[in-house]
Amino acid sequence: MPAPQDFDLINRLADIAGEVIRPYFRRKIAVVDKGASTGAMFDPVTAADKGAEQAIRALLASERPEDGILGEEFPAKIGSNGRLWVIDPVDGTRAFITGQTQWGTLIALNENGTPTLGLFDQPVTRERFIGTREGAELHSPEGITKLAVRPCECLAQAVLMTTHPWAYFDAFETAAFRALCDATMMSRFGGDCYAYGLLAMGFVDVIVEASLKPWDIQALIPIVEGAGGIITDWQGGPCAEGGRVIAAGDKRVHAEALRFLAG
Repeated sequence: MPAPQDFDLINRLADIAGEVIRPYFRRKIAVVDKGASTGAMFDPVTAADKGAEQAIRALLASERPEDGILGEEFPAKIGSNGRLWVIDPVDGTRAFITGQTQWGTLIALNENGTPTLGLFDQPVTRERFIGTREGAELHSPEGITKLAVRPCECLAQAVLMTTHPWAYFDAFETAAFRALCDATMMSRFGGDCYAYGLLAMGFVDVIVEASLKPWDIQALIPIVEGAGGIITDWQGGPCAEGGRVIAAGDKRVHAEALRFLAG
């Protein structure tokens, strides 16, 4: 269980990131394509992404100089004590630059290879999801709500989400996802990190992604598990390093979905 000072620090990290990000939202800002030089898929970054990560790193350097840092926008810092902060300053930059609210700041505390504390903050709507494997909460202007996934007996009754139905999937992954999609009650696309918040709140039953990086997923693992869900790779194993990921609120749906994805 993370120490009380870890909870205090992760909240302050989210606070300073939000202060940087909010002034850029729904403003005309410069967008740089990180994939342009390699011919890869459009990969946007803005001053909000970079400024928020710089602010988080500065506070960590001041208060936790021995901890490591792994973030999306800047080189990794090697720590000396087995503690690693994993940061995605704006997960869902495509949503951010198109004025949507399905994005957030992701911060995880990884201890000796395991994400033990995760935070997902939406600084515009003022929704903050915080989780450990012992429990998860939503902090919002309405107060604090204990998060709990909902029961779902089978895929035929499930709501499925993914960020994009083909952009992040290869040919095998696309075919597997399409077959899974056909087996569910309903599918919705978009969401990035926000979809995992919806799963933890009990509005979504299963999320399937591929091509994820560690900073895309580590903060969300304690939130999903703390809400009573299950989150693994497509083989049912650990997913903290990213890649192919499936999250589900009900173990029955997770097991059924793996039969479509395991290959």
